Amino acid sequence: MKPAIRSIHSSTTMNQQNSPDPRLDAFLVEHKLARSNETASWHALTGGVSSDIWRVDLPGRSLCVKRALSKLKVSADWQAPVSRNAYEWAWIQFAAQHCPDNIPHPLAHDPQLGVFAMSFLEPNQHPVWKQQLMAGHVEVGTAIALGHILGRLHAASAADSSELSKAFDTIENFRALRLEPYLIATSARHPDLASRLKQLAQRTADVRAALVHGDVSPKNILVGPKGPVLLDAECAWFGDPAFDLAFCLNHLLLKCLVHPEKRDALIACFKALTESYFDDADWEPRASLDARAAELLPALLLARVDGKSPVEYLSDERQRGVVRTVATTLLRRPAEYLSQVAAVWLEEIDRHCLPR
Repeated sequence: MKPAIRSIHSSTTMNQQNSPDPRLDAFLVEHKLARSNETASWHALTGGVSSDIWRVDLPGRSLCVKRALSKLKVSADWQAPVSRNAYEWAWIQFAAQHCPDNIPHPLAHDPQLGVFAMSFLEPNQHPVWKQQLMAGHVEVGTAIALGHILGRLHAASAADSSELSKAFDTIENFRALRLEPYLIATSARHPDLASRLKQLAQRTADVRAALVHGDVSPKNILVGPKGPVLLDAECAWFGDPAFDLAFCLNHLLLKCLVHPEKRDALIACFKALTESYFDDADWEPRASLDARAAELLPALLLARVDGKSPVEYLSDERQRGVVRTVATTLLRRPAEYLSQVAAVWLEEIDRHCLPR
């Protein structure tokens, strides 16, 4: 959900009485989310690159509506199938069965229109985790809770693998949204690492163990009164859960370069999230899952500076150099454990004498 709810915090409004598409008004009425005699005020929400999202204000209530885009709003040419909207809807419904307090409430879906509606969560009660981290507000409790939620969802899906593997046979979506723009695109900029990056992409594509969210990033996580709330599951795919774990931990490492004085707290979050996740990850031996995530993490680090979706907050070349050095080192000599990745990361930060 790039993100219906996250974007509220930086939203800009369109003409409040005009909807972006009359079919969207009809969608609300058809699914009994609005009455035909009510005025719906549509507010375009900013911040996402993969979908159009609106907050819709109705008399006495609000909700969010999301519609997938065929071309993502980034500088690179990044196309993706709009069918992902239906899979995101299906993921929300699955997750709501197992962690209802940690998912926006699903309201209605129109697969032909490629649109769904979900609950609106008030921003003053649901701050965005990325905004907290970027402000230097680092709470290990959030990381612990998120690790448990992610592990619990993965474990529940692994236990129901026969049905979910068919329902989320979405590897082509995942290739278009994750493997190609992150790993394959990065390999083109690093010919010396290309074979390793392509091998990691192929191995990730081949694993089918649990239902993967695909975008467990702090910008897609709200810190709610009942724990973290996960958004933006349009990359949902029954595949390798190591991707979700590595994808999230990647952001905790990168934030160390923005707030080096908070790096001890961020690394504590990295370790706490990892341990709480493995408290619930019981479908395979920890060693194998830990190793896959540890090998994938440096590839994702490199992708966030040299792939199709670089993080916007690493503008200094020295910061990007730290990322490239650590990623290159670990891609050539893979770590067996996530804790080893964190150790190499800290060593490189210390070598560059970034302040504690």
